[in-house]
Order: sequence, then C-alpha cells, then structure tokens
Amino acid sequence: MADIMIPEIGDIPAFEKIALKESDWRNGVVVRTPNWLGDAVMAIPAMLQLKKIVPDYCGMFVVTPAPLAALFEALPFVDQVVPLKDAHAFMSRSEKKLVHGLNAGIGVLFNNSFRDALSLKFCKIPKLFGANARFRKALLHRTFDFPPRLDFVLNKPHQAAKYLSIVQAMGASPWDGVMPEFSEQVYPETLPESIAAALNTDRPILALAAGAAYGSGKRWHTGSFREVCRRKLGEGCRIVMLGGKSERAAAAEIINGLDEKECFNLAGETGIHELIYVLKHASGCLANDSGVMHLAAAAGTPGVAPFGPTDPVATSPLSDKWRIVFEKRSCSPCFKRVCPYGTKACFDPVTPELVCQALKSVMRKKN
Repeated sequence: MADIMIPEIGDIPAFEKIALKESDWRNGVVVRTPNWLGDAVMAIPAMLQLKKIVPDYCGMFVVTPAPLAALFEALPFVDQVVPLKDAHAFMSRSEKKLVHGLNAGIGVLFNNSFRDALSLKFCKIPKLFGANARFRKALLHRTFDFPPRLDFVLNKPHQAAKYLSIVQAMGASPWDGVMPEFSEQVYPETLPESIAAALNTDRPILALAAGAAYGSGKRWHTGSFREVCRRKLGEGCRIVMLGGKSERAAAAEIINGLDEKECFNLAGETGIHELIYVLKHASGCLANDSGVMHLAAAAGTPGVAPFGPTDPVATSPLSDKWRIVFEKRSCSPCFKRVCPYGTKACFDPVTPELVCQALKSVMRKKN
C-alpha cells in the first residue's frame, strides 16, 4: 500500500559564498526561468530571496517563455517581464535589444541551456550564474555542480533547493517556506461565463487536473480519478476539471455520466491568470505531478498528488498543505514519458481510497 506523505524541500546545498559589490548589479538582475510551468513555480522562492539582496534602486527582470509571462507578472516583486516568442531558439534581435537595454549587471539562469547562457552573454550582462551544465562553464562567472539525476532512486536535493542554493551563495538569506502572494490586480475583471458558473456554488470545490504535459506516464489511472470524483460528489463537493486544450477530452471522459450540474470541464478555457483565480476559490486540488499541482500549491490551495514514475523527493509541491501518495517500487521513478510496459503499475498502490483519505485531511471548508 502506498504512503501518504507531507512534502518537504529538505536540505539546501551549501556552496562557497560569492563576494558581490553594489556596483556589480548595475541596474539590476536578469533571471532566465525554466521553460516548464512546474519548474518555473519551483524557482519562485529563489527569486523572492534574490530580490531581497538586489539594491533598492535596481530591478528584477524576468526572461521567460511567452506562455509563462502571466505567472511572473502576477508576482509583485518582479519589475519587468520579457516574454520569449520561441523559448527553444536564440533570442530574436528585438528580444536581445530589450534585455540589453535593461542594463543589468547580473544574470541568473535557472535552466541548463547553453543557448540561453550565450544569449545573455550577447546581451552584455557581465556576470552570469547557474548550474554547471551542457558545456557552458566558460560562459558563466560562477557555476554550481549538482548530482546527476538517477533513475529508480529518490534523488536529492529538491529542485527548489538547487535554485535556492545558487542565490544563497550570492548572499541571499534562507527561505522561510512562505510563498509570495499573487497580485490580485492580475485577476480577470470579468470572468468568462463558464468559469463564473463553475465557481457559483456554496459547495466545496475540488479542482481536478488529470493531465500532465510531460507525458501520459505521469497520469494517474482515469478510472481512479473518476472514482474519486464519484465519492467527492457524494460528499457534497463540486468538481471543476482543469488543464490544457489537449487534455479537454480526457477531462470529459472522467466526468462523463456523473452529475452534470456539479461537474464542470474548464480544461483549455483558463489562462494562467484565470487558473490562479479558480485555484484560489477551490477548497482543494487533486493533480498529477504537473504544472497545475505546483501552481495550486503556490496559490495556497491544499491538495493531493498521486506520484508514480516521477520523484516526490525532487519535485514535490512547495506546501505543507499538500499530501503525496506514493509507493517506491523497483521500476520507479523511471521518469519515462510513456510507461515502457504499458501498465503504469507504479500507480497501482495509489488507490482512490487513499487519495480520498488524504483529501479529507487537507481540504478546507467553503468560505
């Protein structure tokens, strides 16, 4: 039987401190975020702590894929966001011109890309910091060595701990475990009719994200999601399905035949601002190891995540309001996008009964 675990970030790797002068910052710091929503959320604590050591007259400038721009626009401590049209290519001439014009003295890369390190060099940022990866050591002022990820074992440190270790070496203080509040100014002034209808209830709302952009291997069994929905409906909850456009059909399959008045499929209908708004109004969230899981935790929504082929030690949500349901098996974590055996047997010990038990322990009452 799987265990129900409270996620924790664990120890932060310690590196030799870097001596930075006030003049090193020039006009501020550029942060190149990860490309995936979940990884980007896990970088937020490090960005928050980094902002605290940036001189008051300097800015924090975020370079990020365009689909993630709204996430960082929602953070009050971010001064400017530079969205990248194609995050998997070199910056365009206009993007490089914009970043160069920020006159930042320091750049921090929370990804492992050689291309992005070279792009920031072209933007004339004197001092770059980031992980030692993909032959980019010569481009960075200081690099940080982390152990390689290994299959079939639980890997430390947590991804967020890696990001925090970089900024702590730069002089940032330890993170207190509290995520920053998203600015309410980014919430939509007028909600789409479908979202307004889904939230218009006195029932507790269970937000459910059954997808995972990384691949089908991460997705808990459809029948198990459906059984949780059936049980929570019986307990008086409303179900609101979340996810991307490509996950709409799968979401519809889960709630097909259940109470239509209390099941709403919003998959593909929410941008990041709307998604944060829905999660803020939910009493709880059930999500695979995914971007929605991390965003819900950052928004303060309690929840439960079934883990199978991925590593709860390295990528658990950053909230003690969440519970992980997981059993270590000989074939997991394998990190495969698709189960090589076609069974996803690593999820078999994660039963609807255990998930419902975990949800009951964390879901908050309807305000």
